[in-house]
Amino acid sequence: MAIATAQTIVTAAAKAAGILGGGQALAAEDSNDIFDLLTDLIAQWQRKRWLIWHLVNYGLLSTGKLSYTVGPGGDFNVTRPDRLESAFLRQVVPSAVYTLDFPIDIIPARETYDQIVLKNLATLSRVAFYDSAYPLGNLFFWPVPTAAVYEMHITVKDSIPQPAMLASQFSGVPPEYVPALKWNLARRVRAHYRRGPDAELNQLAQEALDVIRLANTQVKLLTMPDAIGTMGVYNVESDRIL
Repeated sequence: MAIATAQTIVTAAAKAAGILGGGQALAAEDSNDIFDLLTDLIAQWQRKRWLIWHLVNYGLLSTGKLSYTVGPGGDFNVTRPDRLESAFLRQVVPSAVYTLDFPIDIIPARETYDQIVLKNLATLSRVAFYDSAYPLGNLFFWPVPTAAVYEMHITVKDSIPQPAMLASQFSGVPPEYVPALKWNLARRVRAHYRRGPDAELNQLAQEALDVIRLANTQVKLLTMPDAIGTMGVYNVESDRIL
C-alpha cells in the first residue's frame, strides 16, 4: 500500500468535501489553503491525549538547578509539551544493577507551586511542576533533586509528525490516522468554503475519531491520597467503618 502524503490527504479531503470532482485537480491556491487547514488540525490533535497513540519518557541527570527548560534546544531537548503525563525520579548513585525509581506527584497549577515556602530545599523530590511557557517550558522538581545523584524522568505525549510541505509523507503514524485526517479535514474544508455541514461526512469523521480514541485510551489505576485513608474497612450495609 502506498504511503499517504499531505497532498493525497488534501486531495481526498477536497473530494470528500464536495469541492473537487473526479479527474479534476486542485488549484495551487486551494491546495495551499487546505494544507494550512491540515497543519492546524494536527496542531490541535497534538494536545489531545486520546488522539496520541504513545507516551514518551525522557530522562536528565540533575545538576542541582531549581528549574530546567523543556523544548527544542532546552535542557530536555524535546518537542515542547503542553503538560506532563507523569514523572519519576531515578537514583543513579550508588550505581547498582537494580536502580530505584521514586514516583513523583504532578502539581497541576502555578498557584499551588507558589505556596511552597522553601523552594531550593535539596533532597529526594516528591512533586514536580511544569510551567508550560513558550517557546520553552520550565520544569521544577521539589525538593530539588541532589546533583548527580538522581535522574529526573518526565513522560509526555509523543508528537504527530507535522508535514513541512505537500509532498511530505505520513509514514510515522499508525495507518488508522490517515482516514481520520481525511474525513475530519473534509469537515474543515466544507466550513472554509462555506458549504455548510454534511451529516454523512460528520458521521464518518466521528467514527474515524472513535477508532483512534478506543485504540489509544489508557486509564491508570485509581489511587487515593494518604491523607484521606482509613484504618478500617467501610461496610456499605451499615454505613460504618469496621
